[in-house]
Amino acid sequence: MSNTFTRREIIKQGGLALTALALPFPLTIFSKFNSMKNKNQFDVIIIGGSYAGLSAAMALGRSLRNVLIIDSGKPCNRYTPHSHNFITQDGAVPREIAAKAKEQVLQYDTVKFSEGYATKGRKAENGYEITIQSGEQFSAKKLVFATGIKDVFPDIKGFEDCWGKTVIHCPYCHGYEFKGTQTAIIANGDRAFHLASLVHNLTDKITIVTGGKADFKDAQFAKLKNHQIHIVEKAVKAIQHQNGNMTALIFEDGTEENFGAAYATIPFEQHCQIPLDLGCEVTETGHIKVDMFQKTTVPGIYACGDNTNPLRSVANAVSTGNIAGAAINNELTEEEFL
Repeated sequence: MSNTFTRREIIKQGGLALTALALPFPLTIFSKFNSMKNKNQFDVIIIGGSYAGLSAAMALGRSLRNVLIIDSGKPCNRYTPHSHNFITQDGAVPREIAAKAKEQVLQYDTVKFSEGYATKGRKAENGYEITIQSGEQFSAKKLVFATGIKDVFPDIKGFEDCWGKTVIHCPYCHGYEFKGTQTAIIANGDRAFHLASLVHNLTDKITIVTGGKADFKDAQFAKLKNHQIHIVEKAVKAIQHQNGNMTALIFEDGTEENFGAAYATIPFEQHCQIPLDLGCEVTETGHIKVDMFQKTTVPGIYACGDNTNPLRSVANAVSTGNIAGAAINNELTEEEFL
């Protein structure tokens, strides 16, 4: 057989050889670029990695959705030593519940966790883009805000030290632990009357501290008197305590009265402003407005947990997170299953 090649054959063979050598390199580069680009793209980004966010992530992870949880590590109940009124976890330490939940959620391969603080969000072509404090950007088709709320403490010495320990907000979460205790209700008007009626089932040693002139209807005054609930028309200056365990309220006139617990309702603000920046509406109470499936007023954005309703409890956070996760998966399915 002749080893002689024509000019056309040489050009043809050389071209094939060059093609074989050249193709892998640019394809590899393109593949790496695509991988780097896609690693920051998700089906869902969840901002807030406590109970509500983790619950939403579990529902989505079990549906094989690519999920990123961004969490700054500042849950609303970080002041509280024990969690109650949540079956299987009654009396557990809140951070331990969250740690176990995180461990279980991250068993699902499609769920990722980033420790950071979301600083900015914007509408993008195929969903939304979130920027964290490092400047890194992530994108997703859907967003979940499980960011909780930030308590605004009054200018009362010792208040923050006692908050979540002996100065409490919810009879269902903490009231049982103070049954029979000398208890103050730091409130006025309808709110104070409502709390007094709830707490009276737990203790008959109740004093309402109004912070000024009492503002009750005649019928309310009569009921409070009938149940021997005292009213102190003074403002609280300080809370005397030992490591958060209150012993007395000190009033502005210098007098004091012994108490083992106090209920208080304090103002709050949204812990994260991004939902508001993106156009999510809020209710009259300052919570993010959602429907029964935790959808906000902005398409593709959901919210769950304490930032959406006044029922501040672990059980409620977990419940609303689970609903949000399932609702998002359903929405993604409807968009994809054409």
